[in-house]
Amino acid sequence: MSQREIENNHNITFDCKYHVVFCPKYRRKVLYPPVDIRLKELFHIKANELQAEIVEMEIMPDHVHLLIKCDPQFGIHRIVKHLKGYTSRILRLEFKQLRSRIPSLWTNSYFVATVGSVSLETVKRYIELQKER
Repeated sequence: MSQREIENNHNITFDCKYHVVFCPKYRRKVLYPPVDIRLKELFHIKANELQAEIVEMEIMPDHVHLLIKCDPQFGIHRIVKHLKGYTSRILRLEFKQLRSRIPSLWTNSYFVATVGSVSLETVKRYIELQKER
């Protein structure tokens, strides 16, 4: 079992990790190379700007799994909103096919669950195994 990593932001001490899943609009299968590779880079860039950490991620052709560690005062909703907005704007500029096939890259909805009732290693393993399906 791995050691818990406790963070603090001068006001609170926390250990908050979230499993987030979201899809391209109409669940279109558009996240193939090189789009998926660039998407991973962009997620890391934006998460770093937001002082969040992407612990694990898997990009499937029609959905994304992220394991995100972030400050609860900033909030997972704001993190997801920023990640989706930033990646949509950049990817649609860089990949013409994403502008012609769908009106916007991401759906407005997403799934989020806190990671706590199962070990972090279990969730990481689950996300890693998604590529094999």
